[in-house]
Amino acid sequence: MYKSFDLLKKLYFVRTGGSKEELLAANIIADECRSLGASVAIEEFKVDGYEIKNTSLTFNEPNISVECVGVGMSGSTPLEGLTGDFTYVTSVQDAEIQDIEGKVCLVHSKLVNYKLYKRLAEKKALALVLCCGDVYRDKDDVDLDPYMYRDRHYQNGKIPAVCIRMKDAENILRAMPKSATVVNVEQELENASHNVVATVEGTDKKNEIIAFTAHYDSVSYSKGSYDNATGSTAIMQLLAYFMEHKPQRTLKFIWCGSEEMGLLGSKAYVRDHKDELSSYKLCINVDMIGVTIGNDIACCTANQSLVSYIKYLGCEVGFAITSRQGVYSSDSTPFADGGVPAVSFARLAPQGGAQIHSRRDVIDYLEEGNYYKTCDFISLFASRLINSKAFPVEMEIPEKMKEELDYYLGRKEKKE
Repeated sequence: MYKSFDLLKKLYFVRTGGSKEELLAANIIADECRSLGASVAIEEFKVDGYEIKNTSLTFNEPNISVECVGVGMSGSTPLEGLTGDFTYVTSVQDAEIQDIEGKVCLVHSKLVNYKLYKRLAEKKALALVLCCGDVYRDKDDVDLDPYMYRDRHYQNGKIPAVCIRMKDAENILRAMPKSATVVNVEQELENASHNVVATVEGTDKKNEIIAFTAHYDSVSYSKGSYDNATGSTAIMQLLAYFMEHKPQRTLKFIWCGSEEMGLLGSKAYVRDHKDELSSYKLCINVDMIGVTIGNDIACCTANQSLVSYIKYLGCEVGFAITSRQGVYSSDSTPFADGGVPAVSFARLAPQGGAQIHSRRDVIDYLEEGNYYKTCDFISLFASRLINSKAFPVEMEIPEKMKEELDYYLGRKEKKE
């Protein structure tokens, strides 16, 4: 019997979107597909990239220098940097009531939300200081993660930015310096990322397609065993199963690149295969499974009947899973936005459990037994739908879910 858990060890390295390491991972996945006898293709798409040339952060009155890392795609400062009065922006409301034009603004997050960023751009903030880690961790225990704005940020204009440790941010705010100088000199690049696509042709309903998706890229410093090598190996387990048990409907197994940069691989796939999307009946996404401490969930961007079906199936076979309707922040979302009903399966760790997006995301916190339990349930669920006499999932995205997609993708803003 094929054991996909072993494949985790082959993907045990940092593989950020658009990097040579991500391409290496794509080729490892493609080779594994071929070893199973599957037809496979690697599809290239372009992603933004950057190279930081110089970065620094200094404060005046009192004089303080703080270690920092440049934020990619945030716009390059002059060589001497940008100097302005310093202020702390705590929220969207704070941005709206403050006079921040021409000021260097500290924001207590690395992932500055789009609504806040838009306000900062509209009010002409000079530069941003973002934060990572937490106040309880010493310097050596907090990686200054390379981070880049997503395209939704810089559609509103680029605000040069650097990132510092949260502990340093707290010390700065206690001192409350009068002004700050931000240096972030960067070169913008265009890199290649890749989707790996394996196809298993259906028998008597081959014109109907079910997609399996999982992203295989990681973030900087992280080997991404949990997020999301486990999802990538899980759909390889499913590929192995359906190579032996021929499906009635055609299956597409899609390992998506650059998910961590804003779902770019799945967005590229949906864009490049737009003309055939009407044949896709369902997208089944797997994003993070196998942790020792955690609980299984299914998030359905589809009709409520799919939510109920998963819940009932879990009760029937004795698999504890929480099923709900919603938009999941992974590669199922571009498919749903393209009109394809979608479900994301995950085994989520609680606070204090396994971590993602850090160097702590390693194999040690995964358990093979839990991994295969989730794989087996997804396989059972998928098999029933793939081989059903008539496909039971309604081929529509409910209006409520369309609205949630608009919010998630930034086309609409939720009212406070």
